[in-house]
Amino acid sequence: MRDSSLIKMAGLFWVTALLFVWAGAMNGAAASGFTVGPKKCQECHLDEAKVWEGTKHFSSLKKVHKDKRAKKIVRAIGDKRMKKSETCAMCHYTDAAKKAGGKRKIVAGPACESCHGPSSDWIAVHNDYGKGVKRAAEPAAHKLERLKKSEAAGMVRPSKLYDVAANCMSCHGLAAPGLDGKIAEKMLDNGHPLNLNFEMVEYSQGSVRHRFYPPTVTVNKELDAAGLSRLYVVGHAAALVSASAAVKNSGHEKYKAAQKKRIAKATAALEAVKGQVAAAGALLSDPSAANGRALADAIVGMDLSGAVGPMLPKKYK
Repeated sequence: MRDSSLIKMAGLFWVTALLFVWAGAMNGAAASGFTVGPKKCQECHLDEAKVWEGTKHFSSLKKVHKDKRAKKIVRAIGDKRMKKSETCAMCHYTDAAKKAGGKRKIVAGPACESCHGPSSDWIAVHNDYGKGVKRAAEPAAHKLERLKKSEAAGMVRPSKLYDVAANCMSCHGLAAPGLDGKIAEKMLDNGHPLNLNFEMVEYSQGSVRHRFYPPTVTVNKELDAAGLSRLYVVGHAAALVSASAAVKNSGHEKYKAAQKKRIAKATAALEAVKGQVAAAGALLSDPSAANGRALADAIVGMDLSGAVGPMLPKKYK
């Protein structure tokens, strides 16, 4: 995960994420495994873990249930406590198990698997540097094969930019695929936030940024203008898909109005690049996850800052 040639975005989140999603709420990156918690990831990704520990995602475990709105919202959806609520766990926590079908326990706020997917099926593959080989001495060819196998086993690697962004959007847009529309309505009516202004660049390049790649693996690198422009476009692609699905999931006027505003914001961003990228026009015509991924693939290596540069945020969260 430290190979800069494989990364096209700025350190997405330990959700990481966002801001970010429990594995069961993942958009598009379907995985059959289960979450095991962030400890295994922290064994190697020490610098990334330190960044996570300074985020609201990390503090969510001990603080989010103390929010003055929490009790009212939890009761409105028929639950008694946030940490006992499957609905709340979708986005606010990481609940882990030791084995498939085993007892699940809340172990953290949004963390590694919130963005990168439930790791039970891929963590062993991802950590296999070769018999008797330490991570620092892993041959380049072995690393490429290891990462390929990790992805095949269900890992949402940072290079899968659309899927990481989709995970963030599903929670920050109050539109997780597993969230019943009626429940979402009750949450919104009882004070649950729905951030219409959540935008990937602004929220991923601030406190949650964790880009530690060779050759200087201790430096948390910033994205260049081209990278920021791609992230901005893909983030809006994920927002469009998320909101378009959510608006069909409820007849609640307030909820629908909010999702329509998300659609309008995303549409404006994608309209700005559709002249350069045909895949943007295809996505606008049919806002599906498949078309979102196609757009992300189409703009790899492109610099779209000429089109969306003026839209990029001037500061980060």
